[in-house]
Amino acid sequence: PGQKTVNRHTIYATSITPLHVSSSCVLSSDPTWGSCSLGVFICLACSGIHRNFPDISKVKSLSLSHWEDHEFMAENGNELMKSKYEAAVPVYYYKPTHKDCQVLREQWIRAKYERKEFSNPGNSFTYEEGMRDGVLMKRGRDNGQFLSRRFVLSEREGTLKYFTKYDAKEPKAVIKVDTINATFQPEKIGNPNGLQITYLKDYSTRNIFIYHDSGKEIVDWFNSIRAVQLHYLKVAFPGATDAELIPKLTRNFLKEGYMEKTGPRQTEGFKKRWFTLDHRRLMYFKDPLDAFAKGEVFLGNRDHGYNASPGLPAGTHCNGTWQHGITIETPDRCFLFTCETESDQQDWLKHFNDVVSAPMSPQEYTSKNSQLLSSP
Repeated sequence: PGQKTVNRHTIYATSITPLHVSSSCVLSSDPTWGSCSLGVFICLACSGIHRNFPDISKVKSLSLSHWEDHEFMAENGNELMKSKYEAAVPVYYYKPTHKDCQVLREQWIRAKYERKEFSNPGNSFTYEEGMRDGVLMKRGRDNGQFLSRRFVLSEREGTLKYFTKYDAKEPKAVIKVDTINATFQPEKIGNPNGLQITYLKDYSTRNIFIYHDSGKEIVDWFNSIRAVQLHYLKVAFPGATDAELIPKLTRNFLKEGYMEKTGPRQTEGFKKRWFTLDHRRLMYFKDPLDAFAKGEVFLGNRDHGYNASPGLPAGTHCNGTWQHGITIETPDRCFLFTCETESDQQDWLKHFNDVVSAPMSPQEYTSKNSQLLSSP
């Protein structure tokens, strides 16, 4: 009695519009929680992260909690707090979405509110120092064990190197940053901080799998790679804008999962393979953690003879266990796949058709001509 309380609907009506609500939360356009100490509205998943630093953020449910601080929420709100806590986010820094893993979302929230990395436009960032040197756990190609390896990222050389011993003079591998794609894969790698680095080696796709016990450390590596990549691209394409270059940095795979495939003669048996769709490159592996792809299929534009359709050609002998077929047509040959379920078939087809419907860039023409397009 005598206290001002407010429920979710009252908060929405008296403080901010739906546009303001959705602008700060990375997960949802309909937040159901609020931070009464920061003055922002958040979704359920983000509220769990905010609870990890109670000295900074105190969260309440919009529908279940008593609110005595609705005036504070009304005076602040997501748009105002975004202008404060995201005043100086570097263009290369990856802002996670609701599709991204826990470690990316947590470190983004901690960087904003706990460390206040982006509040001061004059801040310097470790990601931009031009060199990063440290130890990461790397999965062995043959034995599958994770062992500590020294990694060195160099902006001047445009490379990422790793060494089998910390004091080794020669690196085990030298990776050019312009061929790198880094994407978080906690479930595949079996570690919440698992990062997959994909790159080209002698025109073939190579995967390495790494992690660090510290979520901050692995996300810092991830954003340092993006910073070095952006520097490289600005040198390579001096007339390009940031908006044109940012999509060329690290990117999530469009889709991954199992399908069955047959060989080029289409008389071999269908074999189960792990597929990764990385924009126009459909790669397939015997195992999700294989170092090298067994083959690749380039998906060009529909106007150049590329197409994806449900089903298999008449007369195809499908001796696999999965019956939901997909046919990909290219100027060179047809590729035949089967999926376990109809919903999986439809999801793959949606992604394939989105890709072949998109116009090709000049760089993608170059990529098509310089790669081995497929193998049996």
